[in-house]
Amino acid sequence: MASTNSWTLEIESTVAAPRLFKAGVMDWHTLAPKLASHIITSAHPIEGGGGGVGSVRQFNFTSDMPFSFKKERLDFLDADKCECKSTLIEGGGIGTKIETATSHVKIEPTANGGSVVKVDSTFKLMPGVEVKDEITKAKDSVTSIFKAAEAYLVANPDAYN
Repeated sequence: MASTNSWTLEIESTVAAPRLFKAGVMDWHTLAPKLASHIITSAHPIEGGGGGVGSVRQFNFTSDMPFSFKKERLDFLDADKCECKSTLIEGGGIGTKIETATSHVKIEPTANGGSVVKVDSTFKLMPGVEVKDEITKAKDSVTSIFKAAEAYLVANPDAYN
């Protein structure tokens, strides 16, 4: 019988929530190959331009990843609240290890002008598949995405304003 699992993560940032959301979520398909080329070889929208509900983005990975690509669909977006939900629809272990996977990202402002990224990921494993180091690797990957976007935004204070 397949089991449903989830994990949560919070990442603190010195960057304001709207800027980090724009760079680390909405435009990540543009920034990722530049900022994380050791993991992501290319990324692009394949349906809907990548920025609206229903749009699909594909990320292609280096051999450092256990799969060569993933496609994700944006299911919910509230840019004013820096919040979105997406579903993994192809690649990324879908059909081999994972039946379904969804992510909910919300970036909230903090009193010091920075933000906190809150990620909630839920996935249903294929029958007989067990989770080992994958959750730790997923959390590390998400953390590296937002820290790369943060570093870029700190170095480029006029970007994504």
